[in-house]
Amino acid sequence: MVARAAQLPVLEPSDSFEAKEFMKQAFELSEQFDRPFVFRTTTRLAHSQGVVELGERKEAADKPYEKNIKKTVMMPANAKLRHVEIEKRNMELAEAANTLSVNRVEMNDTKIGVITSGIPYQYVKEALPKASVLKLGMVHPLPRKLIEEFAAKVEKLYIIEELDPVIEEQVKSWGIKAIGKEIFTVQGEYSANMIRQAVLLEKLELGTPAKVPVRPPILCPGCPHRSVYYVVKKLGLHVAGDIGCYTLGAVAPLSAVDTTICMGASISSLHGMEKAKGKEYIKNWVAAIGDSTFLHTGVNSLMNMVYNKATGTVLILDNSTTGMTGHQDHAATGKTLQGEPTYAIDIPALCRAIGVKNVTEVNAFDLEALEKALKEEIAKDEVSVIITKTPCVLLSKEKKPLYIALEDKCKKCGMCMKPGCPAMTRRVNRP
Repeated sequence: MVARAAQLPVLEPSDSFEAKEFMKQAFELSEQFDRPFVFRTTTRLAHSQGVVELGERKEAADKPYEKNIKKTVMMPANAKLRHVEIEKRNMELAEAANTLSVNRVEMNDTKIGVITSGIPYQYVKEALPKASVLKLGMVHPLPRKLIEEFAAKVEKLYIIEELDPVIEEQVKSWGIKAIGKEIFTVQGEYSANMIRQAVLLEKLELGTPAKVPVRPPILCPGCPHRSVYYVVKKLGLHVAGDIGCYTLGAVAPLSAVDTTICMGASISSLHGMEKAKGKEYIKNWVAAIGDSTFLHTGVNSLMNMVYNKATGTVLILDNSTTGMTGHQDHAATGKTLQGEPTYAIDIPALCRAIGVKNVTEVNAFDLEALEKALKEEIAKDEVSVIITKTPCVLLSKEKKPLYIALEDKCKKCGMCMKPGCPAMTRRVNRP
């Protein structure tokens, strides 16, 4: 729907091989029609596996740059002219979609016809093996002629797509009778059994839970974020969270994070709440953001807090990496993504440079120092930044000795279990 609103063509693969092929075709079509293309993937496709045959690599021609202000400088007068050009290209693409190889008809029994795309195509083939299928690889713009011809050949037409009825609404707007969200949900993922139940009215189990031990997402053993959240929770503070490993501070037993929206939203949320509810209210809140996310979209929000004379405390959880997505380096690690040495942004100096007067650095595992810093900074009527500078535990290759509680020293108070570290367990035979 976003691509349609942006007037951008969309290709959607159904398996691993198509993911490779469609990406190639997206570039080729982009060059042919002078349009950027959206390549739509889903979680299920990203987690799937399949045989992918590789062809010969073709080097793209290096075109010389041609200055074209009417095309690349979108002042109002130029934008109006480009709109005309975009609509023209849309019509050309829609016509070409009728013959593109990414859209194909698989005719079988004409009693049931299905229009589908993406991963639901795999479910349709399993649930309705005898049905005729129009598989759409280009889901915007739609191949109207191809759809109308297919619809005319089948007795009953179903449109099977996950989430919003994007294809369905457009097809029905052409006066084509079809069944879609009348029998299919707009929520979640589909399955072969769900399709059989909806189309064939078979009473089937919609989901077969795997018989595996429950393993909820948790912070890694020894993660420095855990100690930060432990102290925050101990002080009874609310947390405006962000996107990263530290989002897992929202789950039990820490249950410390109150909000998570998008990258950089922790600081802007804190700022918004302070302006809406006042200085005293915000002293019960902190924003928590990682070093990588802070450099991505947190700096501008912090700058805005300083500019608007806000009150609030920001925790920058600096673990020296982009942990959640695979330990990529970033602008403050001192290494490029190729592992070459480069200039490292000094985060404390950056905070001071944009006007933050109160910048404190502490070790995430120094609970006493962290608690002291939090108490001091949240009491101030200014912007404060506390940076917990402790590397991700997975960055260290050093094998450390096993720690065992000394039974004669243990008070059996259970204090060590409160942070919820999975590396710490109670002995079964201990009272």
